[in-house]
Amino acid sequence: MKHLILLLFLPIVMAAQADKNVISSSEWLTDYETALTTAKNTNKNVMVYFTGSDWCPPCKMLKTDLFDSAEFSALSNNYVLLYIDIPMNRDLISAEQLQHNKAVSDKLNKKNSVPLIKILDEKGQELDKYSGYSMNGDISYHLELLQKHK
Repeated sequence: MKHLILLLFLPIVMAAQADKNVISSSEWLTDYETALTTAKNTNKNVMVYFTGSDWCPPCKMLKTDLFDSAEFSALSNNYVLLYIDIPMNRDLISAEQLQHNKAVSDKLNKKNSVPLIKILDEKGQELDKYSGYSMNGDISYHLELLQKHK
């Protein structure tokens, strides 16, 4: 009986570990096609966030300063959120997710800039973007971008 409970509980623990790098303040998708379909169904734009979650200091600071803020939480409801992570530590995401993220990055982020926020319409056409973060706590440019396309 103990082994049965352990076998039932183990997938839950593993799923929680797999998602630990995804920004937690809002509902983030990790599949490009799903994000576009959701955008079409909800008549929203897609906000794509490209990050190197385990190696990029500006990405880590942007998570704290922007994505954990009340301002972002309020604006994020106007978007379908897509999280594209290219970590150095390949154990942080599955091989399939890494392959998917690289393909999306090759298509939408040819310069491999991180952190990068892109706003797409429901057809996947780029409307706007903002690259970089100075790590000084000033997120006004990022918020203006989100305000502009909500």
